[in-house]
Amino acid sequence: MLAIVLVLGGCGGQHDSGEEGSAVAGFDAGITGIVNPSDTPGGTLRLASANDVDSWDPARSYINAVYNLQRLYVRTLLTPAAEPGTVALVPDLAKGQPEVSADGLTYTFRLRDGVRFEDGSPIRAQDVKYGIERLFDQDTLSGGPTYLIDQLDQGQHYPGPYSATGDLKSVTTPDDRTIVFHLAEPFADFPYLLAMGVAAPVPQAADTGERYGDKPVSSGPYRFESIDAGRKVVWVRNAAWDPATDPVRKALPERIELTIGTEPTEIDQQLLDGTLDADAGQGGVQPPTQAKILLDPALKARTDRPTNGFVQYAAMSTRVAPFDNVHCRRAVQYAVDKSAVQTARGGGQIAGGMLPPGIPGYDESLDPYQTLGGKPQPDKARTELTRCGKPDGFSTVIATTSSPRSMKTAEAVQSALAQVGIQARIDPSDPSLYARSVVGSPENVHKKGYGIILSAWSADFPTGSGFYPTLIGGREILPSGNNNYAELDDPLINNQLDDVRTITDQVRAAGVWQQINAAVMDNASMLPLTYDQVLNYRNPRLTNVFVNQYYGTWDVTALGVAKV
Repeated sequence: MLAIVLVLGGCGGQHDSGEEGSAVAGFDAGITGIVNPSDTPGGTLRLASANDVDSWDPARSYINAVYNLQRLYVRTLLTPAAEPGTVALVPDLAKGQPEVSADGLTYTFRLRDGVRFEDGSPIRAQDVKYGIERLFDQDTLSGGPTYLIDQLDQGQHYPGPYSATGDLKSVTTPDDRTIVFHLAEPFADFPYLLAMGVAAPVPQAADTGERYGDKPVSSGPYRFESIDAGRKVVWVRNAAWDPATDPVRKALPERIELTIGTEPTEIDQQLLDGTLDADAGQGGVQPPTQAKILLDPALKARTDRPTNGFVQYAAMSTRVAPFDNVHCRRAVQYAVDKSAVQTARGGGQIAGGMLPPGIPGYDESLDPYQTLGGKPQPDKARTELTRCGKPDGFSTVIATTSSPRSMKTAEAVQSALAQVGIQARIDPSDPSLYARSVVGSPENVHKKGYGIILSAWSADFPTGSGFYPTLIGGREILPSGNNNYAELDDPLINNQLDDVRTITDQVRAAGVWQQINAAVMDNASMLPLTYDQVLNYRNPRLTNVFVNQYYGTWDVTALGVAKV
């Protein structure tokens, strides 16, 4: 997934008591609790961003921070619960959780009464279906996640509503309040796909195709007043939204403004001087500001430092010698100095396994190569080198992007490997080409001799299915746009991936993902380095601040502003 830096701020709203700011406070308080809880509406929430979004069309965005913002103006059948410490889905447009057939192939939802678009017209089951059908025209609306295409096309090769004479047969609408999804095979995590913006309702009469992102129609508590691309976005209250139909969103501010193009250092300055309230896109403050905050107890008490769902890792290509030998791969696992990587990256939590915190199945004790302490195990690395027939070491190539932080990471890995006789040459590439045509092409990986490929990954939705299959599934190895950089094709892991798809018991499924995570580490083709952490500063005026574990960011739908 891509990354964006969005910064949230606010000016004074109405505040009718002195009690609202007296709840949970302190460093990391927003990770497990709610800082400054309040139900007081009013005020303007001001946001700033260094970069523009990819699209405001919910079918075309693939940025975690935008997913969070989408919930201001679109609703879906299900949505993440607005409370800390959970990744649960709760009903949104739907009256309740779906009715699922005994064979796991049919999901039936019934819509709430009284839900409306911004023009006052009722939101119908057909609007939800049409919103999903738009996704199928990837020639017109590319860019967003396509999981629903994978699950619902089922060989009919539906081209989308702009060129089709029929409709998507796997989704039916018996009446205006009922929508039914028919799957070809069970997929227990299917509800998570319906919480994505790509499943938001769109009124067909208002659809402008590729221009829909210029001003999407609101089904949520806010509507777009204006979009000045690359400069500023303004949301105001959607008068047609009825809070009685929405048990999730507080929607306290009267107005929300997003200024685009602010330099990151200027954003930090505005955060500290109170012009902005918080970093809602959760990019975190810049390193100099981070040092200043952490050295000042009063400032530090106004921050949260959550893991944001990304794992930094190195894939070892099982099709590039000598990494076709598991012992050579294990030698690298033991040799890398994760503390040095942590320093090179400016922080983060040292990782023992690939599956990051917040994903069911994450095991904080998983540490097969004894690296959670950060220190390398050079003696064990040399033992593995002897077992793989390379007692004096070997030469390889590290693929990475040319960004400064990636280069520092590669250099830290290179230095540690040299200590055990592994000579690694760094080959940097343009970040815009890296994933698709440089390391995303197995043919190019083999040709260039890329034994170690540096990358980062986060879940598209917070389950093992949203994180792992494209990284480790044998059937996911593609000739271009490949994400299984290790070209891992392990029969045991492939079978586990197939089996876990149908497990509806979340506790049991988490146990299987834990087993898969351990099997990946035993295979040693994936070297987890660090889980990303970001330091986000909360202005005291901000209310209802908490990290929504689903996104690894503060929940923007809950935020309010108050006078202090």
